[in-house]
Amino acid sequence: MKDNFGRKLYSLREYYKIMYLAFFSMPDFSSIKKNKFLNDHFIERIMLAVTEVNGCAVCSYAHTKMALEAGMTNEEIQNMLAGVSDNVPEEEMSAVMFAQHYADSRGYPSNESWERIVEIYGLPKSKGILASIRIIMFGNASGIPLSSFFNRFKGKADERSSLLYEIGMIIVTIIYIPIALIHAFLAKLFRIPIITFKTV
Repeated sequence: MKDNFGRKLYSLREYYKIMYLAFFSMPDFSSIKKNKFLNDHFIERIMLAVTEVNGCAVCSYAHTKMALEAGMTNEEIQNMLAGVSDNVPEEEMSAVMFAQHYADSRGYPSNESWERIVEIYGLPKSKGILASIRIIMFGNASGIPLSSFFNRFKGKADERSSLLYEIGMIIVTIIYIPIALIHAFLAKLFRIPIITFKTV
């Protein structure tokens, strides 16, 4: 449940997993862009949907600009950021809903939801959808403490956060990046499954 500032902040452990998965899925994102499996509107809708769930102000601003440059209308963008899916094309709705579910489950979607996405879009497009979600999740997870840090000095401190948390997240980003890159490279090398599901 969201409060006035947004959902529960990510832990250091969650943050590492989000970063690693973003790097792991980066080649799939490059592939969909290169082969035009998903158009820019589709990708931006996915990213805006995830950003709405996570409540990242920095990413909202950045992806509003990118979505406008991609040709989306202001009304479409504002609806996406408000969690309203009226303007989402029918053929993209399942992907947008999966993106929201992925973010809402903090990176642990249900097996059934993923299978449904693969059934609808096929594996190459589904991997691109997943990559788009994971990349913006990384953006959100790093952007929230960064914006909280700067807002603190404007008298708008995030009640969920602390100065220690914000500085800690900024510092561990530098530490995590090379480790997560190597982790992702090795996972690709050893053909680790692209997605895993939380066991109950």
